[in-house]
Amino acid sequence: MAARQTQFWLRAGGSLRGEARVPGDKSISHRAVMLAALARGRSRIRGWLAAGDTDATLGAMQSLGAQIERVDANTLLIDGGPLQEPPAALDLKNAGTGIRLLAGLLAGQPFASALDGSAQLRRRPMKRITAPLQLMGAAIEAVDGCCPLTITPSALRGITYAMPIASAQVKSAILLAGLHADSPTTVLQPGPARDHTERMLRSMGARLDAAGNRLTIYPCAELSPLDTYVPGDVSSAAFLMVAALLAPGSQLTIRGVNLNPTRTGLLDALREMGADVRLNNVDEQAGEPIGDILARHSHLKGIQIGGETVVRMIDEFPILMVAALHAEGETIVRDARELRVKETDRIAVMAGELRKLGAVIEEREDGFRILGPQTLSGGQVDGHDDHRIAMSLTIAGMTSAEGALVTDAACAGDSFPGFAATLQGLGARLVAT
Repeated sequence: MAARQTQFWLRAGGSLRGEARVPGDKSISHRAVMLAALARGRSRIRGWLAAGDTDATLGAMQSLGAQIERVDANTLLIDGGPLQEPPAALDLKNAGTGIRLLAGLLAGQPFASALDGSAQLRRRPMKRITAPLQLMGAAIEAVDGCCPLTITPSALRGITYAMPIASAQVKSAILLAGLHADSPTTVLQPGPARDHTERMLRSMGARLDAAGNRLTIYPCAELSPLDTYVPGDVSSAAFLMVAALLAPGSQLTIRGVNLNPTRTGLLDALREMGADVRLNNVDEQAGEPIGDILARHSHLKGIQIGGETVVRMIDEFPILMVAALHAEGETIVRDARELRVKETDRIAVMAGELRKLGAVIEEREDGFRILGPQTLSGGQVDGHDDHRIAMSLTIAGMTSAEGALVTDAACAGDSFPGFAATLQGLGARLVAT
């Protein structure tokens, strides 16, 4: 295996032109491996994202007894069935989605398990999942509200749980535990969150009833195998799309992207900012809407973002911050406190690193304020072992006046393997070492 590239050097200027595809959706890839391992029979998953976070989940499922054959880099054959007690603690590395969903999946299993991860993952809050799972009767314990998590066998009961914040990870953990409860489990959502878990469970024969933001899952002893295709990740497409909007002369088509409405908040925000972004060839594949994104260089204006839109673009705020620096007028983001507890504090880290390039950003507890347009100078910035930070800073460097060096950039491979090569192929003046 080739060594991971650890830094990106961006020269100023250049435009993006042509066509590209982005790796498979990370959220769907996590879920597909987990649920296929639960199913009785052989599942086939095409377009699967082979990256740091998803590889951690795949390894965990293998430790739980799933038989997984990698036909090629992005195609898996999985023989599911009853899970087995793992020989050691499961190492989810940096995968927040992996550890939180697995906690729900394992809460109702007839064996003990432990979930752990990197130093970065050990800083992320887990009480948001342990609390509702404990209400269901799960014997799950965290260390100071974080991982490692320990789970011992227990009988789960169905509950009605009102989520304090909209979170696809929390909702999914509860739904997966609900498969093994003694009665239906109902989740009351305060707003929309990613619904990939619900879509996939229904396709596998589970019964879920939905009415507005009320979702009920019924116990299910057996799931049918999957035969699914994972569309391109809209969160990965976001970096290419914003780069094309900001770099003069750019016109870029990104093929086969997941357009699930719970994930397209950034598209809506960019259009409100005046972006020339169009959707073509929209269709449905494996229960998910999919299509091509055409992005052209645009003159953006500042907007205000808050409320339900925040949940629909929670992973895209680092790259939105870059777009806002080049937009005319004031951009204000509120209701985004969740950014403080991602892989890093993405508000503080992005603001701090962009200031090294000359940006002026007002941090707020639940968001930020930017008055643009601003001219970024150049300099050296750090990716902080956070894939979305590293890729956002890469685009910032590309659109700066003097270029930039992005260190600690290997983490881009956690969700977008080949990120640097993709940009180079589209015309970016980038050197990766």
